[in-house]
Amino acid sequence: MAIKKTTKIAKQATEVKTIDQLQADYIAAKTDLIESKRGHRLGELTNPRVITVTRKKIASLLTAIRAAEIATAKENK
Repeated sequence: MAIKKTTKIAKQATEVKTIDQLQADYIAAKTDLIESKRGHRLGELTNPRVITVTRKKIASLLTAIRAAEIATAKENK
C-alpha cells in the first residue's frame, strides 16, 4: 500500500489589499448573497451552490479583515 504524503502549504496572497478595500469587497459580497438568496426563494437562481460559495467568500474576507486589524494593532503597539 502506498503512503500518501500530504503537506500543508499556506495560500500566498497574490494581491495585498488594505482594510478599506477588503471592507468594500465584503459589502459587495454581502449584497451578492442577499440577491442570491432572494433569487433562490423566487426560483430564479439556476445554481444554488452560488450561495455556499458566497458565504465562504464572506467568511474569508472577514478573516482577512480581522487579521489586518490585528497586524495594525501590533504595529502601533
